[in-house]
Amino acid sequence: MTEPPKDDLIRFLEDRFACAQACTECARACALLVSSLEPAGAAPPGQGPVRPTPALDTGRSGAGHGLRRALLLCVEICDATCRLLSEESHQDEYGLRLQVEWCRAVALDCAHACDDIPEAAQCAERCRACARACTDFLATLGGAED
Repeated sequence: MTEPPKDDLIRFLEDRFACAQACTECARACALLVSSLEPAGAAPPGQGPVRPTPALDTGRSGAGHGLRRALLLCVEICDATCRLLSEESHQDEYGLRLQVEWCRAVALDCAHACDDIPEAAQCAERCRACARACTDFLATLGGAED
């Protein structure tokens, strides 16, 4: 069995690292945003009821719940993808490809959920950066669709 060219190996490792890093940044941004969203009427212990935050007060019925769900899913999937990409063990390329494709799709869905909410602009940007890094890494993985 022949070794892949050194340049290909370097590109693979760089794109893999960039994807893992983008996944981490996306998960962090989503976690920060979801932690700042207080459901209507919820308050920290010892305080009275609070008004909904502007991010949840979107004027669309159920929009806040959908955003919260999208953010939490993105945190979970991006975190799992980063952990998978960070492992040093031999991995099944097909399984790796599926996880990265899933991460890309979830990050894009989350970015779209954040689009109409000004307070979520930075999170949407991080999600799109994650999706781009996933796309780049998938291109580096090459044609595993045989």
